[in-house]
Amino acid sequence: MRIAVMGAGGVGGFYGALLAQAGEEVTFIARGAHLAALRATGLRVEGDQARVTLPRVDATDDPATVGAVDLVLFTTKAYDLEAAAQATQPLLGPETSVLPLLNGADIAERIGAVLGVERVLGGMVQVSARIAEPGLIRQMGPLNKIVFGELSGALTPRAQAIQACLQHAGINAVLSPEVRSEIWKKYLFIAAAGGVCAVTASLLGAVLADADTRALYEGCVAELAALAQAQGVPLPASVVADTLRFSDGLPPQTRPSMLFSLEQGQRLEVDILNGAAVRMGRALGVPTPINQFVYAALKLRAAGRAG
Repeated sequence: MRIAVMGAGGVGGFYGALLAQAGEEVTFIARGAHLAALRATGLRVEGDQARVTLPRVDATDDPATVGAVDLVLFTTKAYDLEAAAQATQPLLGPETSVLPLLNGADIAERIGAVLGVERVLGGMVQVSARIAEPGLIRQMGPLNKIVFGELSGALTPRAQAIQACLQHAGINAVLSPEVRSEIWKKYLFIAAAGGVCAVTASLLGAVLADADTRALYEGCVAELAALAQAQGVPLPASVVADTLRFSDGLPPQTRPSMLFSLEQGQRLEVDILNGAAVRMGRALGVPTPINQFVYAALKLRAAGRAG
């Protein structure tokens, strides 16, 4: 399968490396020092789930030089979403599918508004990976799963072909007829974990071990679950307890990506996570005071040090 990885950071670099190692024709869309390293020395992955060394990879900062592909693995940060979607246009052919693996509840719909909703599948990923240095991806911890599917819930031949391709590369890829629910389950966790850990400047284990910050975390999850219910997203009645149980099962040193970005002075996804919850709450008449607090406390840092 001919694949373009749009955004070759932690998630894109990790899964793109596995696909390239398995023999798929992968092109990485990257920029800056990371792109220079990919061109000069290739791509390495060091992780708990995989170790990969690719001395040579195809990498560019210009999608127009790649041509049409079968699959776009869309793994940019959500704050670059619309611009990255526009830049993806040259990669599209008549049968190109787009699989986004970004944080957020409405990512597929936003990409579909730019590229055509018929091209876009819903997807979510559970993995902790980041660029350790240009050309090197470091993956941490036990999480390593992609859940995806058609937004309609249909089990289509194209979705089955993508699953087979991912699984051939050793990726734990689950094709779900209820991908919207899976995306929202991830959203409940990542918006609460990212937001509360960032606003308290603490690792997940510390947040969950303290009664006050644990209550803040649980309240954040409960607000997000109420938003899902108001929109008719089918989630189990136990989803808040399930999210807390999942969180408790993670290593105490878990550092959500938004906390890492805050520590590094990088841009934050607080608008797409907690800010989006506030906007949904206002539109639906659902109170979101904890997400409002997290968003207000972090929004002036959202642009990173450059802002």
